[in-house]
Amino acid sequence: MRFLKNKFNNISKPIYILPLIFAFISVFMMLSTSYNNGLVVSKTFIVQTVSYLLGIVAIFVIMEVSYSAFESWNKYLYIFSVLFLLTPLIPGLGVEQFGAKSWINLGITTFQPSEVVKLTFIFIMANYFNRKETKLNDFGDFVKAFLYAAPLILIVLKEDFGSAAVFAGIFISMCIFAGLPMKLFGRIVLGVIIVLPFFFKRLKPYQKDRLLGFLYPEDLTIQANYQVFQSKIAIGSGGIFGKGPFNGTQNALEFLPVKNSDFIFAVICEEFGLVGGGLLIILFIWFLYALLKEAFTIKDRYGSLIIIGIMGMFAFQIFENIAMTMGLMPVTGITLPFISYGGSGVLSNMIAVGIVLSICQSNRNLGFLK
Repeated sequence: MRFLKNKFNNISKPIYILPLIFAFISVFMMLSTSYNNGLVVSKTFIVQTVSYLLGIVAIFVIMEVSYSAFESWNKYLYIFSVLFLLTPLIPGLGVEQFGAKSWINLGITTFQPSEVVKLTFIFIMANYFNRKETKLNDFGDFVKAFLYAAPLILIVLKEDFGSAAVFAGIFISMCIFAGLPMKLFGRIVLGVIIVLPFFFKRLKPYQKDRLLGFLYPEDLTIQANYQVFQSKIAIGSGGIFGKGPFNGTQNALEFLPVKNSDFIFAVICEEFGLVGGGLLIILFIWFLYALLKEAFTIKDRYGSLIIIGIMGMFAFQIFENIAMTMGLMPVTGITLPFISYGGSGVLSNMIAVGIVLSICQSNRNLGFLK
């Protein structure tokens, strides 16, 4: 106990306590989504539990590694990231799931390389902005930063639109922290919106289906709308306090698609109501605020940029996933951090927490934390 106390002393408690709470919620929901007239020890339950146990071990290991070492490895991280993202394109190794060929087959399970590269991408861009030691004062500075990040984002975009959107969210959050003026940011967003229609024809059929479903939410002939329609029914039927654990009819009767992953929030709302869904959102906001507070507390710019990138990654995924279950954003296949089923996602999230804790611990030892 003294070891744990010394290890986490003066580190913001929400950063390491809330992921454990999310882990409990996630594992419990795996039992709920596989419930069949009794508790079932399903593959999703086993994978999720083992992934969290490995993730906790990973946190302790990562906290023993100095994050600053990655600054000198940046070139190798960039090369590794590009090559690793290309592995799903290797015949016989890459597999397609949910319309996206961004997975590799490991025999006993599948793995999504982009989950790992999200983290290396954050280190790569943190190094870029820290090395420049200048703010993004004009459009030219932004373009240079984008061109540096573009190869990684474009490879992910080729494989999976949802993951590419997460990379873009990470990039934008780090640009803003690095000094991108909000007026310029607004113009960039407007420019992206203007050119989006020109890229519509280049999208894959399932991607077009999702965007059309968002634009025409009442048209149930669009497959993406069926998913959101069932999700809305689940959320609405939960009412204020929900139907209770294991009593969700949309969940139990298999009306809700991808219920243990993309639409896990709808299951939570059906079983625990507005109170349960609202409490989870509050916990997420608390977690994001703790990350933001740490980023502005430490005096190491490189460490701060890494934390901001991780916060941006979580914030975008949380917002997009919850919003798409309500029809407020297009369906993208982005999972809910810490809660959705997926071994690679869980490990990536826990490793990200370990990286933040490593940064906090290192700066605490240097006397930078208040």
